Amino acid sequence: MSGSTLELLVAELREAGFSVDAPRSMANLTTYAVGGIAAASVTVSAANDVRILATITARHIGVPMAIVGRGSNTLIADTGFNGLVIFVTAPANEATIEIDGDDVVVAASVTMPVLARRSVKAGRGGLEWCVGIPGGVGGAVRMNAGGHGAEMVDSLRSVELVSLRSGASAIVPVEKLGLHFRGSALSSHHVVVSVRMQTIARDVTDGQKEIDEVVAWRREHQPGGRNAGSVFVNPAPGEGSAGALIDACGLRGYRVGEACVSEKHANFIQASDGATAADIVAVMSHVQDVVKEKQGILLRSEVCLLGFEADIAARFADPRHEDADRVAAARELSLLMGERHE
Repeated sequence: MSGSTLELLVAELREAGFSVDAPRSMANLTTYAVGGIAAASVTVSAANDVRILATITARHIGVPMAIVGRGSNTLIADTGFNGLVIFVTAPANEATIEIDGDDVVVAASVTMPVLARRSVKAGRGGLEWCVGIPGGVGGAVRMNAGGHGAEMVDSLRSVELVSLRSGASAIVPVEKLGLHFRGSALSSHHVVVSVRMQTIARDVTDGQKEIDEVVAWRREHQPGGRNAGSVFVNPAPGEGSAGALIDACGLRGYRVGEACVSEKHANFIQASDGATAADIVAVMSHVQDVVKEKQGILLRSEVCLLGFEADIAARFADPRHEDADRVAAARELSLLMGERHE
């Protein structure tokens, strides 16, 4: 839509019955609990509301938009976000997890620990590792989350995807999602609505035992509190893990303001009361610089940076996302979702 503005989009959303907050503070909507104000925000939960929303946003593709679920892998700039933030929350009146034969069908807003526990309770195995991932299922698809020797691509069959750019929705098989280590072909305007994952029959007691082991390991090795999980992506195979590289540089405890490298796990950055997004980025920048200087490896972030200047985003972006095969996968998915290309 030529000449579209945020004000026009907000007006259309309200006319369609959506409750829009303009502006809205985002400081308490991520696990870091920092960040500025969104120019506008709308909260959706029911799958059909997401589809209706997309038919409206498709007429306003010039307006900056961002999708936030559980906010466990997101850092929002202190200056906020000058556009529409779409918060996807758990539906109140819809079944969020269903067992369909060997598959589990789950709403994207369900947390990974809930998915793990509910699956085991239903006698389904294979997703126990999900209990160690703090975010939502939709975000886990987007970044191909993983841990304890497994990742989403291992069990994922398909997702229902909605495009904010075209207004289209489709069931997309896993092979069309371009999943790779801690990433996918999904763009920022793609909303995961629901997910179908393959499971196996498993004794409930055995499944619960594995869940307990994952939880115990996490409590022993990873910090709680205000963080976004692992900050930096592991480099190429053979170069060591990001956490080990940071640790080798003696950076545990490094602090800027009220943000610091965790004493418990070097690839976690903790925020405390009074922290700002700028504090966290300053810690990230220092860690990146020191590891590059001492280890010769440039670490990149797996945290979604929202509202930051282009130079900050570029500094931490993983260049592997620009590999030819990944670019081709993203374009193929875009075409599948009916998005226009100039």
